[in-house]
Amino acid sequence: MINDLTVGHPLKLIIQFALPLLLGNLFMQLYQVSDMMIVGHLISVNALAAIGASTPIYMVFLMIAFGFTGGLTVITAQRFGAHDEDGVRQSVFHCLLAAIILSIILTAIMLVFLTPMLKLMNMPAEIFDQAYDFMYVIAWSTSMIILYNLLAGFIRALGDSKTPLYFLIFSSLINIFLNFIFINNFHLGVIGSALGTLFSNAIALTVCFIYMLKKFPLLRLKKEFMHYESDIMKAHLKLAFPMALQFSILSVSIMIVQSVCNSFGADIIAAFAAAFRIEQFVIQPMLAIGMAMATFSAQNWGANLLSRIRRGTRYAFIITTSISIVGFLVMRQFGQNMIAWFIDTGDNSTGNNTALILEIGKQYLIISTMFYTFLGAIFVFRNTIQGMGKPVIPLFSSITELLTRSYAAIYLAKIIGYKGIMYASPISWAAAGILVIIGYNCYIYKFKSQTLRWKIGEIKQSLRENGPID
Repeated sequence: MINDLTVGHPLKLIIQFALPLLLGNLFMQLYQVSDMMIVGHLISVNALAAIGASTPIYMVFLMIAFGFTGGLTVITAQRFGAHDEDGVRQSVFHCLLAAIILSIILTAIMLVFLTPMLKLMNMPAEIFDQAYDFMYVIAWSTSMIILYNLLAGFIRALGDSKTPLYFLIFSSLINIFLNFIFINNFHLGVIGSALGTLFSNAIALTVCFIYMLKKFPLLRLKKEFMHYESDIMKAHLKLAFPMALQFSILSVSIMIVQSVCNSFGADIIAAFAAAFRIEQFVIQPMLAIGMAMATFSAQNWGANLLSRIRRGTRYAFIITTSISIVGFLVMRQFGQNMIAWFIDTGDNSTGNNTALILEIGKQYLIISTMFYTFLGAIFVFRNTIQGMGKPVIPLFSSITELLTRSYAAIYLAKIIGYKGIMYASPISWAAAGILVIIGYNCYIYKFKSQTLRWKIGEIKQSLRENGPID
């Protein structure tokens, strides 16, 4: 259902928009966590380590894709907020064209340079072959994930966060089912896990595309809008490239940390892989609020409603701060039990130290959750600024995150061993969070001085809500 986020109470709209995003993200994490659990229990700890150690490579490419498509659909949301239907249709065509080209390029790079990338990651010899097999198969799903996220981005740009949820649930359940069948029944090992992801993404993309054509007439391509215009494409790429760079910088920093982690062996890799999956599950509420702010700020920016953006941002930051406190308390109490979900603690035949894995994973979760307030600030303020079409500060905050996370991981690991890796992300969150908060307030101060544009927008909103005054 199309939803105009420029009218109504900001807090209510943000929560309503974020809830389906949260459920969708949780289901997406559910199938990833289920995949890790299935691999850890039905194959081996080494197989779990192989997937955990190689996933950051794939994440670099996925984050490029997510950032790129997210930047493209900011324009779509702004045109919708401005009630420019022709602009929405022009945006859809140029977004599709750019995304198709990107998907071809990224898939080719992954397939050609897979072996050098695994070697660059210091992949241990005992898990190298499994990591290669997993990544080779998963690379073929890149284009489908890019296009699916673009279609979901179109739908969210129109204020509908529920429809993408349904497809994520559908895809997640299929993925879990296929992973289990391929691994347990067909004994395909890590390749079975990758095939489950490949087939579930293909099905989700096909169903989403058919549904979008039927239910969202505004997103259907028409001949009069299917022609390339360089000015329109430049406007999209002006946002897409910085956001792609920003997301890739973040994933590169994670890959550097993983490379340092890989030098400590399979047990340490497995512990961090399990803890990272749990962390990704816990931060989803904050991520959902941030994603909601991207669309909320984009639509209201297109409608020239700065005061609504400011109110929405305040509400969003209060919510993420509350979530961070709850997350810390939960991880402190139940973190080690959650790590145990991923490994067979009764199987000592592989030579892995399960007690060490459990303890390291718990330590990681407790340390990281202490800094979740900064992570919530990153999600809220970075997405808000991006929705306003201002990618510079988010890009600089990502560079800050890259430098601080990489330096901390490498330097601290030399001093205190693998425990140094636990502090890398928290330190980077603090640095980037402070920067993006300062940047957001600088933008707001700058735009408040341009009062005429925002006053006109607020008058138009008042007329839409209350009608003309007699």
